[in-house]
Amino acid sequence: MLRLASASRLLSAPRSGWVLPKAHVSAKPARTPTSPTEQAIGLSVMFLSFLMPAGWVLHHLESYKRSSAA
Repeated sequence: MLRLASASRLLSAPRSGWVLPKAHVSAKPARTPTSPTEQAIGLSVMFLSFLMPAGWVLHHLESYKRSSAA
């Protein structure tokens, strides 16, 4: 019976909803605007952080296939 009670509590938890603090969203412009150079560097870093590992795997795909077949 103890297991059933704990399982029912576990299943009823998502129904009750979570209390989250409100986000501090502002419609005002930023106090210190981001320069185009900073934006370009930030975008480059973001794209490279996602594309470099994928490119590495695709470049070495044949060697991965050969090593797993042995």
